[in-house]
Amino acid sequence: MSELWATYWPVFVVAVAIGLIVGILIFRPRQKVTLSREEEPVRAHMRQQPAITPQHDIPPQVVRTAPRHEGIVDEVAAATSDVVGQVIGTRVHANLPEGEQPDDLQRMKGVGPKLAAILNSQGLMTYAQIAALTPSDVERIDAELGAFKGRLVRDRIVEQAAFLARGDQAGYEASFGKL
Repeated sequence: MSELWATYWPVFVVAVAIGLIVGILIFRPRQKVTLSREEEPVRAHMRQQPAITPQHDIPPQVVRTAPRHEGIVDEVAAATSDVVGQVIGTRVHANLPEGEQPDDLQRMKGVGPKLAAILNSQGLMTYAQIAALTPSDVERIDAELGAFKGRLVRDRIVEQAAFLARGDQAGYEASFGKL
């Protein structure tokens, strides 16, 4: 037995290392979701998009969404869901604006035409989309705002959008002043 061990000890060490790695991969803790508030989960794919009705007439625009810079696994999953969605005839991306008219983002305090154009280029066309941003989404978008960096947090744009998405004009005016 000692000759066997002396001859093949590197093979045993490699086998134990492979066994440990496989064990860690199989028995590692799975994704945990914690709630930031009772009604809104932290994970972006679990958020409910509030239904809103446009309160003004804006001509429809062509929407170009910015790339999300996700990993290859996310891209493959999105492509697969697109194909499956076409095959079964359903809308698989509930958060994408399809036939929805964009809101006038300039109604919010601190959002001018340039910031509104940047937000639109990021794919944020409605108040509901902005209101549904998580803190990590805000950080990601804020990094791409250039001269407007920090404006989303400083002017509480997400909070303003939440009031406007709900149609709560009285609550908005109580918190941020007259529209």
